[in-house]
Amino acid sequence: MIKINIVCVGKLKEDFFRLAVAEYLKRLSRFCRAEVIELPEGRHPADEAPAILKRAQGAKIALCVEGKKLSSEGLAALIKGYVDGGRNMSFIIGSSEGLDPSVKAAADVRLSFSDMTFPHQLMRVILCEQLYRAFMINGGGEYHK
Repeated sequence: MIKINIVCVGKLKEDFFRLAVAEYLKRLSRFCRAEVIELPEGRHPADEAPAILKRAQGAKIALCVEGKKLSSEGLAALIKGYVDGGRNMSFIIGSSEGLDPSVKAAADVRLSFSDMTFPHQLMRVILCEQLYRAFMINGGGEYHK
């Protein structure tokens, strides 16, 4: 079974965000082994980069505003390619200061969910939901309409 790491800088403080992430991780367990890896915030993104790169395994997908925008079907196709190739994935979410250029350079894919800025805590929930949606699309499930 494929493994997906969600490598995040910072901890989720709000219970409602933690509950939402837990629900999507439970749903994802049918398709993959998904784990959230929380890393401590540094003073600057450069301080966080070594720990991020150490923990990110497999294909590295960095979430950043200048990344490529995909539809839900496009994300499903990206994930399907990695799953079909037997490759694990790490989705990387930086702190409110963003990701260091070294992390972006090491990424296989730079992905943007929007031109808008989202709190990194909320982005974790959005990412988990979209991962679940992608697996449902790839499996022909009815979740995606």
